[in-house]
Amino acid sequence: MSATLETEEHEALRAAVAALGRRYGRAYLTRVVAEGAFPAELWQEAAKLGYLGVNLPEEYGGGGGGIAELSIVLEELGAAGCPLLMLVVSPAICGTVIARFGTDGQKRAWLPGIADGTRTMAFGITEPDAGSNSHRITTTARRDGADWLLTGRKVFISGVDIADAVLIVGRTEDARTGRLKPCLFIVPPDADGFQRRPIDMELHAAEKQFELVLDDVRLPADALVGDEDAGLLQLFAGLNPERVMTAAFAIGMGRYALSRAVGYARERTVWNAPIGAHQAVAHPLAQAHIDLELARLMTQKAARLYDAGDDAGAGEAANMAKYAAGEACVKAVDQAVHTLGGNGLTREFGLASLITAARVARIAPVSREMILNYVSHQTLGLPKSY
Repeated sequence: MSATLETEEHEALRAAVAALGRRYGRAYLTRVVAEGAFPAELWQEAAKLGYLGVNLPEEYGGGGGGIAELSIVLEELGAAGCPLLMLVVSPAICGTVIARFGTDGQKRAWLPGIADGTRTMAFGITEPDAGSNSHRITTTARRDGADWLLTGRKVFISGVDIADAVLIVGRTEDARTGRLKPCLFIVPPDADGFQRRPIDMELHAAEKQFELVLDDVRLPADALVGDEDAGLLQLFAGLNPERVMTAAFAIGMGRYALSRAVGYARERTVWNAPIGAHQAVAHPLAQAHIDLELARLMTQKAARLYDAGDDAGAGEAANMAKYAAGEACVKAVDQAVHTLGGNGLTREFGLASLITAARVARIAPVSREMILNYVSHQTLGLPKSY
């Protein structure tokens, strides 16, 4: 897959990250998952090479780039079969929010560690009854003197077991209107009243999922990130990069599956011809390649808009990119498994596990149906059904 419409620097970054990915590959990640461990070696080497913090400000140890660069890192690791989901969470969401809205103290405390991989931050928005709907979040923060008291529940929070803190989305009462508005808090996982419970997932991944219970967790005033009145602006500063990075995750996974299928179709011979010579095999693989390329173009557009400071334009493009990439990934994985036939379900070829993993890109961080709602309302101007 060519580095379409990219600068020489981006092409060089792709090549370098791809080389790192090949040194680890799918076999490494499969072993780590089987052991119930985290891919610490890959994480640390990526950090040492400057890839984890490529989007963070140089003054805090980052690369001075943006989501465009970080999405390249995740896509190429995914294409090598060893994506790092925590790239979406720690540098892309949390690092971006703190870099844009954090106090000087918060930036000094967190950004250098996020950039060099020595500190990791999880992100908590999803709730049992609200999903990712920030308007229905029931986790609330109320003032108690100079402190905050945070109470609520979160589900499907990735990587809490390896995180040094969780960036929690709560709601506080607006003194002027009395309405609840979203706010973000840095919460240490060892705080009194903070409980975590692992969720037993059919999906086997290196990053574990957790349910969180916060029972009057007392936080100092400086746990609040940014301006109490900024509300949705700060929240979507993290959610748009999340969508772009999820798209990159899906494109990388789809590329990996497609490459395995193409290699197999070239070599597997039936009736004296490689199966890839038959259009019934070749055309669906070609379609998968086209869909992945189209999804990548929208992902590049979304990243460019976000990095240029166009939050509104980035919101629309990031949603479209996530939708397109999720669909392309699921189709590519399905066709890859089908191309290999029975071999596609064996551990030896390692594609069957991607059937479940690929669906994550359709479901998280926002479902494809909610993206269609967004485009219907925001882009096309159609009335809401809810």
